[in-house]
This record gives sequence, C-alpha cells and structure tokens, in this order.
Amino acid sequence: MVTQLGIEPMDSHNRALIANAHPANWVNPQPDGRYNMVVIGAGTAGLVTAAGVAGLGGKVAIVERHLMGGDCLNYGCVPSKALIRSSRAAHAARNASRFGVNVTGDVEVDFEAVMDRLRRLRSHISEHDSAKRFHDMGVDVFIGDGRFVSADTIEVEGAKLQFARACIATGGRAAQPPIEGLAEAGFLTNETVFSLTKCPKRLAVLGGGPIGCELGQAFGRLGCQVSIFQRRGQVLPKEDEDVAGILQSSLDKDGVNLLLNSDVKRISVSANEKIIHYVNNGNEKTLTVDEILVAVGRAPNVEGLNLEVAGVEYDTKSGVLVDDNLKTTNAKIFAAGDICMRYKFTHAADAAARIVIQNALFWGRKKLSAVTIPWCTYTDPEIAHVGISQKQAGEQGIEIETFTRDFDDVDRAILDGQTKGLAKIHIKKDTDKILGATVVASHAGSMINEITLAMATGVGLGTIANIIHPYPTQAEAIKQLGDAYNRTRLSPGVKKLFAKLLAWRR
Repeated sequence: MVTQLGIEPMDSHNRALIANAHPANWVNPQPDGRYNMVVIGAGTAGLVTAAGVAGLGGKVAIVERHLMGGDCLNYGCVPSKALIRSSRAAHAARNASRFGVNVTGDVEVDFEAVMDRLRRLRSHISEHDSAKRFHDMGVDVFIGDGRFVSADTIEVEGAKLQFARACIATGGRAAQPPIEGLAEAGFLTNETVFSLTKCPKRLAVLGGGPIGCELGQAFGRLGCQVSIFQRRGQVLPKEDEDVAGILQSSLDKDGVNLLLNSDVKRISVSANEKIIHYVNNGNEKTLTVDEILVAVGRAPNVEGLNLEVAGVEYDTKSGVLVDDNLKTTNAKIFAAGDICMRYKFTHAADAAARIVIQNALFWGRKKLSAVTIPWCTYTDPEIAHVGISQKQAGEQGIEIETFTRDFDDVDRAILDGQTKGLAKIHIKKDTDKILGATVVASHAGSMINEITLAMATGVGLGTIANIIHPYPTQAEAIKQLGDAYNRTRLSPGVKKLFAKLLAWRR
C-alpha cells in the first residue's frame, strides 16, 4: 500500500495519515438512491463541495481513489509550508548576529528531524480531511476508482451512483517535460520530494516558477547546493521584472545558483550522479547533481474518468472544458479546481466549489470571472498578487496609474531588517478604482487581503488612506499608498485655493 499511495517512509506519522486519508479497512456504503450531488475527487474543491451540499441537507457522495485531502494536504500546501518554516528558522539563526544576537558555532540542520516534523504535522492536519469526518457529516464516502458509465451515473468498485448533478474535482499532477534521459535518471516531483529523509547534497530544480522557487530556496537554506534552471530571463515570469528581481537577489544571497536563459537538453547518469546537459545563452554546458526536482507545470487528471461517455469535453493539457458558471458540456455535470481552472490554488478551488454548489443546486448564475482571487508565492520575501499586473495592463491596453512604496521607507520594515520589498497598487487612470496590486514582503500573503477586500467591495485607493493602521506595521505601506494617491488630487489650483483660505483664517 505504501508504494501504491506514494507515501514514504512508513512511520507512525504516515500510518496515521493513511488511516485518515485512505483507510485500509474502509467499507464503501451501499448507494443510497439518486444523489443530489456526486463528487469525483476529494481534494479541496471536492471536499468543500461535498461538505457544502451535506450541510444544506442534500444527499451527497464523494469518490476518491488515492488520498483524501488531495494535493494540498499530501503533496502541496501543508508539507511545503512545514518545510519552508524549518528553512526560515535555519536562515534566522544564521543571520541572528544582524540583530545583536550571537549564535555560537555553526548552525546545524537536522534534516531527518525537519522531515519528521513535516510528517507529524501533516498527519495531524489530515484529520480535517479524513474519510471518517466526512462520513460523520453525512457524506457517503467511496474509496476506489470512479468513472462515468452514462450521462448521469458514476461507477466505483462495482457500485453505481446515480446523480442529479455531479462535480469533477480530480485535480492535477506534476507535468513531466520531454527531456531525453530524464525518466531513466529518475527525478522528484512535489509528490515524492516530501518523502525524502536525507538532504541531497546537490539538487537541480527544473523550473523557476512558484513551486521551483519555494522549494529551491527552502532546500538551499536547509543545507543543499541548489541550482534552478529557468528557460526565461527571470524567475516567476508572470511577475513584473522589478518584483522578480527582488526574489532573484534573495535567492542569490541564499547561495542558490540561478541558471537563467538555460534550456535543459538531456540527462545522463554516471555511477550515482546525474549529469544535466543544457544550453545557457547559446553555450553548451553540464552540471552534475544528486537529485533532480521537476517543477515545470501541472497536468490535469482526466485519464480514466470515461468522460466521453458522459458527454464531457476535455483537453489533456488544459483539462475539463467549463463555462464561466463552471458547467461542463453536460448540463448536469460541473467541475472545479485544478482540473479545469487557470488559477491552481487551494483557495481558488475552495471558491470554485462554492460557485458549483450555488449554480448546480439552486439554479444560480454566479460567474468564476466575477471572483477576485489573490495568490501568494511563499518564498522569502513572499510575493502576493491580486488583479492585473503592470505587464498585463500593458498587454491588454488598459491605462493605469501605479503607486509604489519601497519597504526601505517603511519604519517597521527598517526595524525588522526586511527592507528588500515593495507594495504597489494599480488604479484605473483618472479614478481611484483598484485594478491590481503586488506586495513583496515577509508576510505579503497576509497583507494582500486588505487590498483584495477593497477590490471585491469597490473600495477605492483614496478610501484606504482614511483607514487607521496600527503603527508600526509593515501593512502601513498600504495606507501610505492611499496617502500618495490623495496627494495627486491636490492640483496647483486646489493648493492655491487652500493657501488663500488658510491665510484668511490666520
């Protein structure tokens, strides 16, 4: 079972995880007539959908062939943030002298203890997504392979589940690039990297996107010699150049070898070493490593679902085809999460599941495009974003004004020694309507929420200036951007009028 589920090593923590997420002694219930909703996939989108329908008193079943909790619990958000927290502790200890705190001797990382902590915390959190918990909510939980056998029926382990509505929430997996020799050499993905018990001495990361940068930085801080291969000229290519530049500087200080403009051509093996053959700015080079982590994107889990029988159109690269209401080409079947969405985040899947519940069960017309979705890359500093970027505004021909506050001008950032960051907000030209924002800071993921709320509720940048923020906090940078906008409203004529009024009042 361990090999089949991809959870190693088989210690007490992983046994507890499996007992919650894929219990060996689980007995599937007998199908209970026609369900209001049958969900395939027990990741975030599936679990939120099932819990929501059950909470409303509906008859609901969920089918999971692998581990309940999906990527987020088992291979994504939960284990990666545990790893990142340990790496930040190591980094803080090494840099304590900047704050007048002397740590004697070398800072030693006990990698086995780091990974033991990761597995322990993951197993604890797995209780929230357990088969038993959802059974207790009133959800019929089926463990096994589910596939459509008609336009309104799903079969799992010989049982047929008839539905009024269904939701496909099977998520995605790490994409494997077509690099010669990669499969033969062996490689890690986010689904296997958290099973490591020993830190690789030399690690190559293929891909400079969010996953590659997060894990690359973390492993570097935990004592690994990390090299990140990125085909483009910057990491996080979707971000503006100045934002990516801050992260690149941080990675460089952490000792991460950034190989930008590098195209990996093939992998060869010599003894226990893996040799990466690549082209960098037109020059052929090689790099020898112990492990390779692939982080070049995601592929949707559409295989084996028998979608053709259900009349559901899909693409092997982009996933299940849905409209803005998350309805598939079968009016009875919806989809949510990584299987169909451009935004592949846990919180986006959660939001999509709520849309599915409303639209599928209550004839709603809620649109995914109307939802304001922020996201965050959990590097150090974190990079949080909502709405459009400067790059996207230019590409779409949208006229904007951008207000920027560098953190070396923010008192709390100076006191925290975290001045390498910024906050910038883009507003529609000649208005204070916020169209997007980016925050680069130690806790940017928390700071972006204020701006997301403002965008979702139509609060303008000028109004944010009137909101009292505690001093000193790094979030005060957001208020300062509001102040900066309000100052632009003081035209020379207005200033002259105020000067005359004040002179008269003297």
